[in-house]
Amino acid sequence: MIVYWFLLLFISVFAYGIGSMDTMVLASNYVFKTSLRRLGRGNVWLSNFWRIYGVGGAVKLLLVELVKDCLPILLGGLILSIKGHGDVGRVFAGFCLVLGRLYPLFYDFRGSHAAFPLIITGIFAQASVGIAAAVVMLAVMLVSRYVSLGVIVGTVIAIAVSVLMVDNELVMRLMIIACALTIFQHIPALSRMLNGREPRLSFKEDISYKLDQRF
Repeated sequence: MIVYWFLLLFISVFAYGIGSMDTMVLASNYVFKTSLRRLGRGNVWLSNFWRIYGVGGAVKLLLVELVKDCLPILLGGLILSIKGHGDVGRVFAGFCLVLGRLYPLFYDFRGSHAAFPLIITGIFAQASVGIAAAVVMLAVMLVSRYVSLGVIVGTVIAIAVSVLMVDNELVMRLMIIACALTIFQHIPALSRMLNGREPRLSFKEDISYKLDQRF
């Protein structure tokens, strides 16, 4: 039992630490060799990045995110497979990864959207969970042009599919808790949407921000 708890502790620390790392920073340092935070409007949204680098650049950024998120999940499954609980290890690592994204240690516990790690974790829990969440998130985002609304609705779908499709009760509970935390983190954005103050998603090129720069 002591060994089992030690393995869980190791997985949680590693996965949470990886989740706390900013993908933009990693991509800036190791892929694009420039500070992506200083581009465009200066935010870390994929839409801002898309405007600057186009589809090819966005794909590269998502690949960095994919590798970063899959690494702790695969390691968690490998470690707990020693005890015959590889599925629990993968989803537990994904749960800690989501925590790191929502409440990052390196950024004063102020996180960002946890949609991508939540989808990846859902796929490892049960493929239909992650796929359903991804499809619904994307559809709602494209129709409403609200990122947070897409995340919230997609996360609710992930909860429903987890209850219906995931056989392992512990895995199901970890997914539900991760989804609930994600929804809770987006409550302020939902409030802004209701008040008409939430910015809408846009992939159209916008260079008006350059007029504010000093030359």
